[in-house]
Amino acid sequence: MTVPPTAQDSDASLIEGSLADPESFAALFDRYAAMLYRYVSRRLGPDAAEDVVGETFLVAFSKRSRYDLAQRDARPWLFGIATKLVARHHRAEAARYRALRRSPVDGPVEGPADRVAAGVTASASRPALAAALAGLARRDLDVLLLVAWGDLAYEEVARALGIPVGTVRSRLNRARRKVRAALGDTDPTREEA
Repeated sequence: MTVPPTAQDSDASLIEGSLADPESFAALFDRYAAMLYRYVSRRLGPDAAEDVVGETFLVAFSKRSRYDLAQRDARPWLFGIATKLVARHHRAEAARYRALRRSPVDGPVEGPADRVAAGVTASASRPALAAALAGLARRDLDVLLLVAWGDLAYEEVARALGIPVGTVRSRLNRARRKVRAALGDTDPTREEA
C-alpha cells in the first residue's frame, strides 16, 4: 500500500517515490503546471502553452530516474525543460513579438487608480518592449524571462539552463540594458517624479 504524497513532501522525495509508484509524479504536475503554463503562455501564447507544458511533464517523467535527488526543489529542472522546448518553438515566439509590436494598444484594465495608470503607461510601451525582446539573443532572452516571468532566482536559472550563476548575472544585465535602452532608458511601470 502506497502513502499518498502530501503538500510537505519535497519535490525530490516525490520524484524518488515515483520510481516505485509512477502515479505519485502527478503531485509535481499539480504543484507546477499552472506556473509553467503562465511562463510558456507569455512566451508562445496560450495555444501552444498547454502542449508545451504537457510535453515538459512527459520529458520530466521519462527522465525522472536521472534527477539529482540532492536538489529538493524541482522548479528549476522543470523550467529548464520547458525553456528547451520553447526554444524549439522560437519561430512562433519571434512571430508573437512581431505581432505584439504591430498590434494596437489595449485600453486600461479596470482596477485601482495606480494599477490603471501603470497599465496605461506600460501598454503604450508594449510595441517597443516587444521589439526589444525580439532583438535579444536567445540565451539572454531565456535568462530574462526565467527571472521575470518564471520568477526564478539567479541560482535557479543557472540550474535550469546548466550555466554558472555569473553567466546568469551577465546575461541578465545585458538583457536589461538592451530593453531599458529600447524603452528610452525608462521603466514604464514606475511613475516618474
